[in-house]
Amino acid sequence: MATKSALKRHRQSVKRYLRNKAAKSRIRTEVKKFLAAVGEGDKEKAEAQLRVAVKYLDTYARKGIIHPNTAARKKSRLYKKLNAMSAG
Repeated sequence: MATKSALKRHRQSVKRYLRNKAAKSRIRTEVKKFLAAVGEGDKEKAEAQLRVAVKYLDTYARKGIIHPNTAARKKSRLYKKLNAMSAG
């Protein structure tokens, strides 16, 4: 039988795993929605969706769910796609 503290740590790790998994899934979903809007060529929809995606990236980077540099890299790539769409 595991110690009380080991059981508690396991419960905590499972809870954190599920929370982090949901957050990362949310990021992927919002990024996909943005990319779909870019694919359609709808600039207004893409800008609105970009704001949502960036909001989640910033929030989860601040909470430590994703690394701040990862959030910055993803945001940079998304803005690059939006700017390419605007220029072209």
